[in-house]
Order: sequence, then C-alpha cells, then structure tokens
Amino acid sequence: MEMDFDGYSIGGLAVGESKPDMLRITAFMHDILPMDKPRYLMGVGTPADLLRNIANGVDMFDCVMPTRNARKGSIFTRYGKMIIKAARYKQDFKSIDPLCNCYTCRHFSRAYIRHLITMNEILGMRLTTIHSLYFYQELMQMARQAILENRYQQFMDEMLPLVDSMVE
Repeated sequence: MEMDFDGYSIGGLAVGESKPDMLRITAFMHDILPMDKPRYLMGVGTPADLLRNIANGVDMFDCVMPTRNARKGSIFTRYGKMIIKAARYKQDFKSIDPLCNCYTCRHFSRAYIRHLITMNEILGMRLTTIHSLYFYQELMQMARQAILENRYQQFMDEMLPLVDSMVE
C-alpha cells in the first residue's frame, strides 16, 4: 500500500479454498485496503459469491463460470440455475426467463435452445452465453443501484436465497 497502486487485486481464493475462508480473507482485506481504491477479486464467479464479496468491499470480478457453464447448458436465471438439457424442457416453449429482456429470452424457447445444446450446435452455446452474461450484468446493475440507495444489505438478503443454490 505504500506504493499507492491505482487498485488492488485479491487472488488465489478460487483454487480450492473453502467459501468461509474466501469470505474471511476478503473481509480482512476490506479492513486493510484503502477505501478509495478499487478492489478486484480474481476468478470468483457464482452469483452468491459476487454478492457476498461486494458486501466485503470488492468492486470487480472476473470468472469463466457464466460462459463456461452456459456452453455446457447450465444457465443462470433469477429463479436459480437451469440445466437446459433436462428432458422436461423438450416441449417447453416458454423463454428461459419470462422476465428477462436479453436477446435469447425475447426470441427463443427453452425447447429450441435445448435442442441446439443437445445437438452441440454452436448457436445454442451462443444463446445460452448471451443470456447468462445478461443475467450477470443485470444482477450487478441491481447491486449498484442498491448500494447507491443505501440498501445493499436488504438487497443481498432478498437475492441470496434465489442465487445461493447456483453453484458450478
């Protein structure tokens, strides 16, 4: 910190450490890193982990999880994780998430996306990736708004039950 960097990276917490250890360390870093500098947590990516680490003062994240999972047919939604390959979606002509405004949800059904993914069509991987990235962007926008409105703890308490089951 004496070198007065423009921001700080926190790494090594997504390579086998337990969730409690990760949160304990980010809470510790929150207490010692300068408040006026951005904090970047590398490789952490479940929606629940993002929300909990925002509460610990983390500003930025990166992770392959939303795109890697999407390409394999595991899609993050506001209702939990959807495994689009499941047989129950074979004749389901609703969108992935009826409340989502992403390109995928506005134009394609679960049944069609399931077909694309099970046939290993690249379009299926693209459509699921579009949705998952949109979901993450929307989640982070809601988190930013809650912070600006000084109601982040309430927002996190409301969202965690929905996203806590979303694991890789």
